[in-house]
Amino acid sequence: MIKVGIVGATGYGGVELIRLILGHPKAELSKISSVSFEGKKISEVYPSLIDTCDDVLVSQDEVIAASDVVFAALPHGLSQPLAKACMDAGKVFIDFGADFRLENEDAYETWYGARFEHPELHQIAVYGLCELWRDQIKGARLIANPGCYPTSIQLGLAPALKNALCDPAGIVIDSKSGATGAGRGLSQTTHFCDLDEGFAPYKVAAHRHTPEIEQGLSKLAGEEVTVTFVPHLLPLKRGIISTIYTSSTADLQTVHAAYTKFYENEPFVTVLPLGQAANLKNVAMTNRCHISLHRDEHAGRLIIVSAIDNMVKGAAGQAVQNMNIVFGLPETTGLDLVAPAF
Repeated sequence: MIKVGIVGATGYGGVELIRLILGHPKAELSKISSVSFEGKKISEVYPSLIDTCDDVLVSQDEVIAASDVVFAALPHGLSQPLAKACMDAGKVFIDFGADFRLENEDAYETWYGARFEHPELHQIAVYGLCELWRDQIKGARLIANPGCYPTSIQLGLAPALKNALCDPAGIVIDSKSGATGAGRGLSQTTHFCDLDEGFAPYKVAAHRHTPEIEQGLSKLAGEEVTVTFVPHLLPLKRGIISTIYTSSTADLQTVHAAYTKFYENEPFVTVLPLGQAANLKNVAMTNRCHISLHRDEHAGRLIIVSAIDNMVKGAAGQAVQNMNIVFGLPETTGLDLVAPAF
């Protein structure tokens, strides 16, 4: 059994990971930690875990010592020293945050206000979007789990960019996320009275996922890609849906055939039949991504809709998928999840 440790276990991403590991046939929780709740049982923080997981939250050092793989479900900026400790101890490290996602240190400083603390670790870090960079993930010891928005967007655009089916210039991305994407800490916009029955964009053209999106799309396109990215906050708990607008002269049947071929062996990506539209409800609580394709003949635009669960494929599920790849397990192990019917 793979011994799994979680640092930051009481955040939304951390507790979602606990849920998945408890159902994983080849992995088991070793130790979990949380600075805010050290010494308490996880079931005191999340009563849904009473009699299912009553593990006591311990120190980070105890987690590292007891684990084969350490997941860091921490706010941005806290993972670099933890990664160094894990590498020194010979552990696999999978980071939920942005500390290792960006390859360019200047971009990291611009968007996150910090420098690379251990540049040598950034040289070995692998970007863990499994469907696109699987070969690099195999055998990796330090994995940067992708952001939730970048996951939905890159999966949505990858076949079009790789097959030159759309113009890489002028891409416009309209994304919407459930409130769990903001984390467990409360802000004015996530108060119930502000969120309920509300719907608005935020961080317009200034979201920190922008450089990660552009970095991934540029690799896929083979040239520098600049996008317009506008996220919105939905009055829902979980889910991300991205509607992507691109210029394209390709007919829709050709595009659909290319997408179907690109993802034909991917267990977690479904290209919907033409005429259907991706819906958050159909991917909730799963590690799946649903993609639908549409064409605006009047404007000459290909419209791509990509839906994921931000807490599973956008966070904990993708992290488990990365773990499965690293340890030589089938990627679907512990992730054969079905969305609720209603």
